[in-house]
Amino acid sequence: MQKLLKKMMAGTCCLILLGSMAACKRGDKEISTDGTPEVTATTAPTEAVNPTKVPETTKMPEATGEPDAAEVTNVPEVTKEPEVTKVPEKPEGSLKEAAADCGFSFGTVVSAYTKYDLNYKIMLMDEFNSITAANEMKAYSMLNQSVSQSNQDGMPAIDFSQADAIVSMAELMGIGVRGHVLVWDAYMCDWFFREGYTNNGAYVDRETMELRLKYYIEKVITHFETEFPGVVYCWDVVNEAVGDSDLDYDASDARHIRTYRGGLANPFYNCIGDDYVELSFLYAKDVVEKLQKENPDVNITLFYNDYNAFLPEKRDAICEVVKSINSYAKDADGNYRKLCEGVGMQSYIGGYGEQEGCMNPDDIGKIRTAIEKYHALGVEVHVTEMAIRNYDESKQAEHAEFCGKLFEMYAELNQKEQMLTNVSIWGIKDAPDMEEWDYSYKQNSPYCGLFDKDCKKKESYYKALEAMKSTGTE
Repeated sequence: MQKLLKKMMAGTCCLILLGSMAACKRGDKEISTDGTPEVTATTAPTEAVNPTKVPETTKMPEATGEPDAAEVTNVPEVTKEPEVTKVPEKPEGSLKEAAADCGFSFGTVVSAYTKYDLNYKIMLMDEFNSITAANEMKAYSMLNQSVSQSNQDGMPAIDFSQADAIVSMAELMGIGVRGHVLVWDAYMCDWFFREGYTNNGAYVDRETMELRLKYYIEKVITHFETEFPGVVYCWDVVNEAVGDSDLDYDASDARHIRTYRGGLANPFYNCIGDDYVELSFLYAKDVVEKLQKENPDVNITLFYNDYNAFLPEKRDAICEVVKSINSYAKDADGNYRKLCEGVGMQSYIGGYGEQEGCMNPDDIGKIRTAIEKYHALGVEVHVTEMAIRNYDESKQAEHAEFCGKLFEMYAELNQKEQMLTNVSIWGIKDAPDMEEWDYSYKQNSPYCGLFDKDCKKKESYYKALEAMKSTGTE
């Protein structure tokens, strides 16, 4: 009954939203930046207006005969009107339609605040068929410490409320969800690894941590598939497990599994061991297969996701991770189980916090090579968390050209065989008022978007759309 009531409430909210969207698209109404429609008069008053009396036609003077030859003056030749320069037409269609023709879905990011931004919701409906929650589906957002401490079975408590709101919205809009993320060491609740889920208890042993991890992964995947069947179509099982330098990992480990992040120990590595990545995928695969036995329509793909995934050294380490995951467990016949089915390439492209290094053509070649290498491992490839960085407003035209070339490359990859199955942009709209101290300033940049701050299409949008439409597989 509670589930039905929640869905009825969500449905009512969606109907209100759709009504608002419809109202916004009628006439010439403007949408304010806070999501409240500002209605401007676009129709004539309803009161009857008397037509103005048409004046009588003025009589032309009668001709007085042919003029004398002497009175005829030379009539100047009619000069040719200058040809009007034809303005190039903007490509029609939507990003999701053009991407579908190229063989991949098109996504962006949402958060708990998205429901307050009507412009953003309209953009979602029009342009995207995939979304990723920014933080609401991460473990540190869903784990509940106080309830975990009182659970009699010793298992962690999970609060799905914020995540459910996002997935419910996606379900009502007919949009798929990338589940992000099950296991990530960054910002992770330290108490999750301690006895009694306290802040200062001793760290638990491997056996206890395995039970907690397995329970958490099974509970989360099962919850979303049961409550919202088919909506969460994939999961980033493990996020950012590969270190960036020899300070972050054991140099003898070809996978470069991080032992430290920014000087802080990786709690999963410490409590479980260097195979925590593989073990997480095993638990995830087991629960997906269990759900598939109960319902053959269940179709959830399991991904490893990481940043800088197109840089050669990290790319090669990620390839080793995928190989290790898929040679970790065997089935009843003695064959290795394919636990990892995809690689998510976080794609923050360009200089980190500065213009230098942004819109570098060499990056497009590196991204292409990385996609080809991951595809050669027999897994799907998603471009995730994309931000085409640009910190300089005066370089918007250059940004548009770069977007066009990047999406042309994505489309070309799928012309012979499908190498890419999703592109998800997190830096989707400009934020020119963002302060430099803001986390998103360095991560995304102020002028990274295909849309401006009000979700209006930029030249970068049209260049990306045109590239996909002209290079699509159909």
